[in-house]
Amino acid sequence: MIEFRNLRKEFVLNGRRRVVIDNLNIALPTNSSVALLGRNGAGKSTLLQLISGAMDPTSGEIRSSGSISWPVGFAGSFHPDLTGFQNTKFIARVYGVDTEELAAFVEEFAELGQHYYLPFRSYSSGMRSRLSFGVSMGIPFDTYLVDEVTSVGDMAFREKSQRLFLERMETAGAFMVSHNTEQLRDMCDVGVVLEGGRAIYYEDLDEAIEHHNRNMMGS
Repeated sequence: MIEFRNLRKEFVLNGRRRVVIDNLNIALPTNSSVALLGRNGAGKSTLLQLISGAMDPTSGEIRSSGSISWPVGFAGSFHPDLTGFQNTKFIARVYGVDTEELAAFVEEFAELGQHYYLPFRSYSSGMRSRLSFGVSMGIPFDTYLVDEVTSVGDMAFREKSQRLFLERMETAGAFMVSHNTEQLRDMCDVGVVLEGGRAIYYEDLDEAIEHHNRNMMGS
C-alpha cells in the first residue's frame, strides 16, 4: 500500500510561491496500477519524484509497505561518465541484485548495441529512456514509476515494452504518466487527476479520463 498524508509540495520561483501538490490524502491499495492524469505543469512528474524519494515534500509524508522504483523516465540516477553497462552494474549492487544477470537483461532488452558500452553522456534522450526502463524492469520492485517511457522507440520496441510492463504488473503495482489515454486504459486500472494542486482519486479509470478530458477542453 502507498499512503499520502497531508502531502504538500511548493516551489518558490522569482520570489513567487507556486503550490503543485496541496494537502494530498490518499491511500492506494497494493498492486494498483494508477494512471496519473493532468495537463502540463499539473505536477505529475513532481509527484513521481516525491513517491520515489528523489524529491522531498514541503510538508506531509508518503508511506509505503513495499519497494518503489525511481521514475523510469528520469535518468538522474545514472553517472554521465560511466557507460550504460557500468551504470547498470552499479545500480544492481545498490539494490542487491545479481550484477551479471541484470547487465545481460538490459543489454538484450534496451537494444542499445555498442552504445551500451559508451559513456551515458553520449546518449540521446531516447537511449537514456531505454536504458532507464530496462534497468528498472530488470529489478523486482513492488511499485514501478513510469513517465512516458513506453512511448520511446519504434512500434516493435513500444510493443515489447508494453508486454514486459504488463508482465510485471501481474505481481506489482505502478504509477504511470502518459498522454496516450488508450495506453493508460490498457495498462492501468484506477486513476488520479491532478488539477490546481488537488488530486482526485477514481476507482473507475474511465471516469478519471473523462474528468481529465473536461479539464483539457476547458484549458
